[in-house]
Amino acid sequence: MKNNEVTICLTNPKSPSNVGAILRAAGCYQIPELLYTGNRYNKAKKHATDTQNVGSDIAVRHVESFLDEKPKDVKLVCIDFVEGATPLPTFEHPEKAYYVFGPEDGSLKQDIINEADYVVYMPTIGSLNLAAAANVVLYDRAAKSFTEHSDELIRESRDVNNRLKVPA
Repeated sequence: MKNNEVTICLTNPKSPSNVGAILRAAGCYQIPELLYTGNRYNKAKKHATDTQNVGSDIAVRHVESFLDEKPKDVKLVCIDFVEGATPLPTFEHPEKAYYVFGPEDGSLKQDIINEADYVVYMPTIGSLNLAAAANVVLYDRAAKSFTEHSDELIRESRDVNNRLKVPA
């Protein structure tokens, strides 16, 4: 389930709890890097909610532009309500991707949409919370690449108090 070629990109996030929840999801899905623009998170990050302390395992970097950071062989995938966008259930995730999410209180700018390789939306009534949207996209990517079941993954992932088994 390694996702070494995936980066989460947050446009001017304001809520440390959202970024903390996204960091937790990034850790669960083994996403190695989170980039963000803007200055609101810099002011609020001391209040972050990273309950599994994955922030130390994931590169979190403030950048001026996602486009300036993106390698040429990585696809730019914008997630937002945009006319003409592809619904997430039918979207085929590229192997290498920069997933770009808008701010909690706004939308992506047209100039980044113009540069996107893919523009994707989640068919919901109203918009999801930023952390929820990132979780849904990461889960969708993992679910569509799922190939084999292993109880070993369950044993490695559950907490120490969980020893549950499905009866034979």
